[in-house]
Amino acid sequence: MYIALGVLTLLGLSIGTLLAYADRFLAVDEDPLALEIQNLMPGTQCGQCGFAGCAPAAEAIAKHQAPVTSCPPGGRQLADTLAEMLGVDLDVSDIKGQLIAHIVEDRCTGCTRCYKVCPTDAIMGANKQMHSVFAAACTGCGDCLEACPEDCIELSPESVNVENWQWPRLVA
Repeated sequence: MYIALGVLTLLGLSIGTLLAYADRFLAVDEDPLALEIQNLMPGTQCGQCGFAGCAPAAEAIAKHQAPVTSCPPGGRQLADTLAEMLGVDLDVSDIKGQLIAHIVEDRCTGCTRCYKVCPTDAIMGANKQMHSVFAAACTGCGDCLEACPEDCIELSPESVNVENWQWPRLVA
């Protein structure tokens, strides 16, 4: 029993040491600015920006290959933060309006296919019951549109309220 305990202890220490050296010498250097930008992004991997996920989009924004307004779910607030962080001018005309999914009640049969593909769990409902969208969680990615066999989901612009209203530009 003591021999087995000693062998397992030595095996654990040697593998741990090997993993520590591998972590040090085989580590991939990442851009700290890209990591910071990625942490600011919503992280839904929706692809609305044209990239496969938030990590490639953050790298492109950090290298100035993509505009700071390229993340629609992040909205104006993320664009303002990124513009300030990167020291670039914010072009408000590039900001795409946030789209929110809306389920037409008359056509929804409650098949549950839409909320199974929603990356943010913004769709609520039960089997064979009418579903609804929690607008604060919806990123407008459109995955539910493709999954819905009844074609009862529509993407519409976010309704204007106190939290997202922006002062219109004055034309001189």
